[in-house]
Amino acid sequence: MAKKTIADVNVSGKAVLMRVDFNVPLDDQLHITDDRRIREALPSIKSVLDRGGRVILMSHLGRPEGKDPQADAKYSLKPVASRLAELLGCTVHFASDTVGPDAKAKAAAVKNGEVLLLENVRFNKGEKKGEADYAAVLAGMGDVYCNDAFGTCHRTEGSMVAVPNAMTGKPKVSGFLVAKEIKYLSEVIASPKRPFVAIVGGAKVSDKILVIQNLLNICDQVLIGGAMAYTFALATGGKVGKSRVEPDKIDLAKELIKSGGAKLLLPVDTHCGDGFSPDCNKQVVPAGQIPDSFEGLDIGPETAKKYEAVVKAAKTVLWNGPMGVFEMPPFDAGTRAVAQAIVDSGATSIIGGGDSASAIQQFGLADRVTHVSTGGGASLEMLEGKRFVAVDLLDEA
Repeated sequence: MAKKTIADVNVSGKAVLMRVDFNVPLDDQLHITDDRRIREALPSIKSVLDRGGRVILMSHLGRPEGKDPQADAKYSLKPVASRLAELLGCTVHFASDTVGPDAKAKAAAVKNGEVLLLENVRFNKGEKKGEADYAAVLAGMGDVYCNDAFGTCHRTEGSMVAVPNAMTGKPKVSGFLVAKEIKYLSEVIASPKRPFVAIVGGAKVSDKILVIQNLLNICDQVLIGGAMAYTFALATGGKVGKSRVEPDKIDLAKELIKSGGAKLLLPVDTHCGDGFSPDCNKQVVPAGQIPDSFEGLDIGPETAKKYEAVVKAAKTVLWNGPMGVFEMPPFDAGTRAVAQAIVDSGATSIIGGGDSASAIQQFGLADRVTHVSTGGGASLEMLEGKRFVAVDLLDEA
């Protein structure tokens, strides 16, 4: 799946049309609360600027409805332009539209060594539908197309597929972030150092069924945690009290237990409480023996020890999904133990985006693992083994 990157293209004197993922969280005052996605795009942007090119950036932010311009105003990328300018230490021009008069004028005027950020692509109906007229305008702005938006690589929206397809005869490459994600979520997993251990948590079996099935085929062990463990407990005849479960997925859990065999490890104990709060009454009980008035909120200490031992012996570790309510002590203990074991293992460690990425950041361990994915849904789909049209159309290395 290796693709040419922005480093493989001569960008001197050229306009690079770069799709990035600036879908950052904003507070009520429209201040950015986490700029990690902006920072992740900096190496690709700087690569173009340092080599005498100019960059025209496209991104989405949120899910504007398109019915009420005033309501959609909170999804403007203008605050992102300001933060990007601070991080780059230079002026970032901002177009108040994407394919309208302002964008066209500023795209034509942007000079080498400069950056232009277009307004939210999702303000245009043509983005979702990949309309030809819309794609043609954007395609005409660039001499080179660069995809550095891993978080949306699983989508087929206009700026991801129709625009590069409209840039016939022009280079179409990946940015450094997308290249890194492909390397770890596809290539490393395809030929891992063994033992290869996966840890899968989170709330729903249904969200990760294809991931678990794929990992059972390629991993030496798959460890299950989080609320999905209670659906597995039901499948083995256990009692789960008021725990969050998917009763309609019990047969699915039974199939996974059967097909996984000794590879699939389930919790042996559960840390539960009689309310969703740090000061609730707490108990540690054997898995599948949660009292009626309690709910499971974390793996228990014996499970944590068991999982730690497996993880520390691994050479490659993939983690997707927390072991419990990691945002709320003391029910963060299981997730914290697993995170620390990953760091201590010295293994090639891949954190598959979403809540796992949030947890590893919260625990201050993000800089001690090999790779933290920026994609939630994209990470899951790549772990399922799916191909991405937006990646397949890029030039082969």
